[in-house]
Amino acid sequence: MTRLRRFFEDNTYLNLVDRSEQALAKVLGLVLLVVMAAATIQLIGTVILALSQPGTPWLASKLNLVLGDLLTLLIAGEVLQNIISYLRRHVVQIELVLLTAMTAVARKVIVLPPGSENKPQLLAGLGIAVLALAAAFWLMRSLNLRRPGARTGPARWIRDRDP
Repeated sequence: MTRLRRFFEDNTYLNLVDRSEQALAKVLGLVLLVVMAAATIQLIGTVILALSQPGTPWLASKLNLVLGDLLTLLIAGEVLQNIISYLRRHVVQIELVLLTAMTAVARKVIVLPPGSENKPQLLAGLGIAVLALAAAFWLMRSLNLRRPGARTGPARWIRDRDP
């Protein structure tokens, strides 16, 4: 029983949680890297196949599909950068997360299917999302420029001391 109690002491428990977070982030990063490699190979194959067929209509839906896939891969790369940044600094960098979200919304705007201009709610929602993300990014950026950096180490328990 004392072993179990000692295991759940704050320092021991926090070290276990920190190591588990690190391991999970590494596994997720590796899985994402494998998925990105497979998707890149598939995208290259799709483009080569389309280029080998002279009648491929590049100015229609084919270009939209290729751009959508390319931008999705770029977003996946940004997510991987978020994971790497977390592993290096032990904190989630909100600015990177907001930039990734802005890229995802921009992707949605770029690859809007034909006829989307007749959907004012969709366009308004995307516009509001862009404005909200840009405002949040600006706010975080201005706050981070004014104050010193956040902690860059694993979580630690500090014993409260009575005066």
